[in-house]
Amino acid sequence: MKIIIIGCGRVGAKLANDFAEEGHHVSVVDQRQTAFRRLPSGFRGQLVLGTGIDEDVLRNAGIQQADVFIAVTENDNTNIMAAQIAQVIYRVPKVILRIYDPDRAEIYRELGLTVICPTRTVAEMIEHAVRDHVVPTEPS
Repeated sequence: MKIIIIGCGRVGAKLANDFAEEGHHVSVVDQRQTAFRRLPSGFRGQLVLGTGIDEDVLRNAGIQQADVFIAVTENDNTNIMAAQIAQVIYRVPKVILRIYDPDRAEIYRELGLTVICPTRTVAEMIEHAVRDHVVPTEPS
């Protein structure tokens, strides 16, 4: 598969390395050169310096041939815009993005994007952990 990842933070770097090791063709886009330091020295993917909402940058990353587009920058707005460009303009078959704001995540999920909302996911996991381990108190 041809996979484009926008954002080379901890999540983006982990995904890029994992997919590249599986033999996929991976392009990673980040606007900071220093972000690419998170990738191992033997990383076999393509590194593209620029923003994920710039069409020239996306074309350089190979968006015309992309099977999967993943937007995991730290900025919800950038992720949303990049994902919409990939979905609407380039018709990438699978578009996945991270949105921290739970309300906005639901809106874009309804538009057909695959949205991961870590805020909601982590909160639900903690709530389950608390409820599963609560020791009932005896009435006094």
